[in-house]
Amino acid sequence: MDSRLEVFWHTETLADVPVHDRWLGPEELRCLAAMRFPRRRSSWRLGRWTAKAALCTLLHQGDRAAALTAVQILPAPDGAPVAWVEGAPAPVSISLSHRNEIGFCVVASAAVAVGCDVERIEAREEGFFRDYFTAGEAARVEQSPPAGRPLLETLIWSAKESALKALREGLRRDTRSVVVEFGPHGELWRPLQVQCRETARVFYGGWAEHLDFVLTLVADCPAEIRPLRRSEAG
Repeated sequence: MDSRLEVFWHTETLADVPVHDRWLGPEELRCLAAMRFPRRRSSWRLGRWTAKAALCTLLHQGDRAAALTAVQILPAPDGAPVAWVEGAPAPVSISLSHRNEIGFCVVASAAVAVGCDVERIEAREEGFFRDYFTAGEAARVEQSPPAGRPLLETLIWSAKESALKALREGLRRDTRSVVVEFGPHGELWRPLQVQCRETARVFYGGWAEHLDFVLTLVADCPAEIRPLRRSEAG
């Protein structure tokens, strides 16, 4: 990767994930073995496959099979994913998310904090936005046409998840402590910002619709959002 301020994104589907586990490294295999429930194992494998496919391309790894096992995605003490190559930390910052059959990953240089999330567009329980959104965000939902509420609620929630991942706190932090704002429509990625109320720290990013899902990503500085094509990632 070069030093320009870029955030790379990549998606995979459950059907893309190999049925065998030979693409996992030793520590990853130990993590997988500790998981009891098939659904959890399947989601975890999808997230790791998506991240490893992206990293093998960005880090210009050679032999595909060897690269997949050389690159490992392991949890930091705070639970955030960290990329390792041949036992050493990779010079990147990553975030990953998975929902149903979709895996989503973003990668940037190690100096950039990033977060991403994928959510299915669906109606939420009555009062959901009042419990988890700020007063301003909740008012925006209430004032929106009923037909558009599932998308708006999903989008705000997903953007919050992305920012909380970039903060490396996840849902341990109150979701109302980060405030989501949207910019004018773009082409694929429409701009958004998320501000942390306590620190005034701002995350910059975008959102996109993909099939029945919303994808959101943020970084702690303005950056160009670039895709990794499936053909590039192998």
